[in-house]
Amino acid sequence: MAVLTMPKPDRHPLPQPGVVVRDATEADMAQVHAIYSYYVSNTTVSFELAAPDLNEMRARRLAALDRGLPFLVAVEAGEVKAFAYASPFRMRAAYRFTVENSVYVGRGQTGRGLGRAVLAELVRRCTAAGFRQMVAVIGHPGNPASLALHQGLGFTHAGEFKAIGYKFGRWIDAIMLQRSLGEGSSTAPED
Repeated sequence: MAVLTMPKPDRHPLPQPGVVVRDATEADMAQVHAIYSYYVSNTTVSFELAAPDLNEMRARRLAALDRGLPFLVAVEAGEVKAFAYASPFRMRAAYRFTVENSVYVGRGQTGRGLGRAVLAELVRRCTAAGFRQMVAVIGHPGNPASLALHQGLGFTHAGEFKAIGYKFGRWIDAIMLQRSLGEGSSTAPED
């Protein structure tokens, strides 16, 4: 049995002055779409095979907001440099206190602390909203930066799926990471 080696703790810097993390607006969605489309078309970071169109990305933002979940952007000099959002982990009622995160940093913007900034704010907002667990599903291998980012913000290894996705002519594994929010499982949540 292979042992998964987690990367060293996150050493990402805090974002430079001038970077603002805020709620995504309708006006941000074209830039969010461009960031996401790159990852879908060129990497195994996303398991989607074709980039969704701009209207679909707008609908995803609205779906998050309709569920009371955050959809955030990191903006510098008026440009979206990264985004993150929470979605339900699964739709069955027993999962209602667990969310899954998605984080994407614009091409050429990695290593600047932008992913850390949007994910840290996403964790903070989901905690404040009463969620108790957050999970991440990360394509592996090929995404060590995301593993390091999540580990640096307190996520721990929760499992691994072998050959769960097929993209670009090859099988891709997925690593599950998890982090407690607030009181986690130490108390019963309020419905």
